[in-house]
Amino acid sequence: MATVLVPGGAGYIGTFTCRALLSAGHRAIAYDNLSTGHRELAQGELIVGDIRDGTLARSVLRENKVEAVIHFAACIEARESVANPAKFYENNVGGLIAFLNACRDTGVKAFVFSSSCATYGVPQYVPIDENHPQSPISPYGRTKLIGEWLLRDYAAAYGIRYAALRYFNAAGGDNDGRLGEWHQPESHLIPLAIEAAVSGRPLRIFGTNHPTPDGTCIRDYIHVEDLARAHVLAIERLLAGGPSLELNLGTGRGHSVREVVAAVGRVLGRQVPIVEVEAQPGDQPQLVANASRARDILGFVCRRPDLDDIVASAWAFLKTLPSRRAAGTT
Repeated sequence: MATVLVPGGAGYIGTFTCRALLSAGHRAIAYDNLSTGHRELAQGELIVGDIRDGTLARSVLRENKVEAVIHFAACIEARESVANPAKFYENNVGGLIAFLNACRDTGVKAFVFSSSCATYGVPQYVPIDENHPQSPISPYGRTKLIGEWLLRDYAAAYGIRYAALRYFNAAGGDNDGRLGEWHQPESHLIPLAIEAAVSGRPLRIFGTNHPTPDGTCIRDYIHVEDLARAHVLAIERLLAGGPSLELNLGTGRGHSVREVVAAVGRVLGRQVPIVEVEAQPGDQPQLVANASRARDILGFVCRRPDLDDIVASAWAFLKTLPSRRAAGTT
C-alpha cells in the first residue's frame, strides 16, 4: 500500500482515480481547491488547497508521508485558453512548478501527470502514436507540453520519475450514478448531447464538411474508469522502480459527432435535436490514439470501449444532477 496525493482529486477523472487507488489497496488523498471539483464526489480523504500554495503542499506531503503524486489539477478548456491564456499559464504551468518543487523538497520520487493529445496539434497521421511531432495549437496544449518538458528536466536534475499520460476524450460515468462528469458550464459532447435530448434544446454541431466520412469531427472516447485504471498501473510501475514513461491512452477507435448523437438517441430512446453551425477555428477533423505502447508497457487494455456503454454510464450519473443541484451541493 502506498500513500498517493491526487491534486485535482475532486474533479472528474480525479474522483475515479482516487476510487481506483482505494480499490487497489492504496491510500488516496484528494488535494483540490474545489474551483471546479465537487466535495461530495471526492473519494477517500480530501484536503482543500491550491496547487500554487507551495507551503501548504510541502506540509501535506510531509505530514502524510506521501510516496507518489497523480496530478490532475489544471484548467482544461482549449477555447477558453485562447481568450484567457494568463489563467492557463498561471495555473497549469505555475501551479505545476510549485507542486514539483514541493515534491523535490520532500523526497517524492514518483509523479504521474495528466497530459493530453492536445500536445500533438494538427495530426500529420492517424492514429497518433507517441512519436508524432508535438506542436500544440492552443495555449492549453502548450501548457501541457511545457508540463512534460518540466517533468523531463526535473527527472534529469532531481531524480523524479514520471509518467506523462496523453489521453484523448475522457467520457462516461459509473453505472450506479455515483460518479460522473459534472462541469459548470459543460462543454463536452456526450453530456451536451444528453442534455439536448432531455431538454429539447438543440445541440450545436460545429462543422459538417470536415474531411471525414460523415463530415463531422471524429474523436477517440475512452471510458473514465479505464483512464483511472491506467493511472494506477502507471503509479505502481513507478513505485516499483520503473523508468519514466510518456504514453497515449485511448481506444484506438474514433467516433464522429453524428455517431455520438445516434448513440445518445439509442440509449435514451429519444431524438437529439441538432443545429449545424460553422466549424470553430482550430477544430481538428480527426483525433484517434495509437495506444499500443500503453498495452505493451503497462499491460493496459480498455475494458469499456463500447460507445453505447459509455453513453449509458454517462446518463446514469447525469440523471442525478437535478437533485444534486437542488440540494445545493458543490
